[in-house]
Amino acid sequence: MTGKTEIWHLSDYESGEPVHVRQFTETMDNMKAAMGIGKQITYKFGYSNLTFDLWIILHKIDCNGSYAHRRNYIEPLNRAYGENFENMDEYKHEANFKRCLKQLTLDNVRDAIARANVIMAGNQENGYRLVEYKGYKYYRENPALAINEIIERIMSDCGLKM
Repeated sequence: MTGKTEIWHLSDYESGEPVHVRQFTETMDNMKAAMGIGKQITYKFGYSNLTFDLWIILHKIDCNGSYAHRRNYIEPLNRAYGENFENMDEYKHEANFKRCLKQLTLDNVRDAIARANVIMAGNQENGYRLVEYKGYKYYRENPALAINEIIERIMSDCGLKM
């Protein structure tokens, strides 16, 4: 083995509630501990704040506003995908989720990366502070995400133009 293997772990920063903060930090604790075991492995962290659904929405439309709860993503999801789901549970039924995914193209992925980059640049411009925990950085503010970083890296490694 000539170099370190990178493993990306994706996680939601669902809220500032103690249970969600604990789950989020435990994920980073486990990644850091695993790196100590296998020194040829580097764990990278991709997150979405408030929910993974932000990333799904960004494939189709801008979504720069802060939402107080995960259920509030249903309106932009419906708008983005031309759907009329009554709630997040209905959207997350496998057939419904797959129907939305089937609408996506490589250009939509590029659009999601660009929209995510705008969100993160806006967070920096607004003076939000990156939280650092065990070497991993993230914004507590909503919206924020780093899923775009790994997807951009994968596309680059595959020779796909951004």
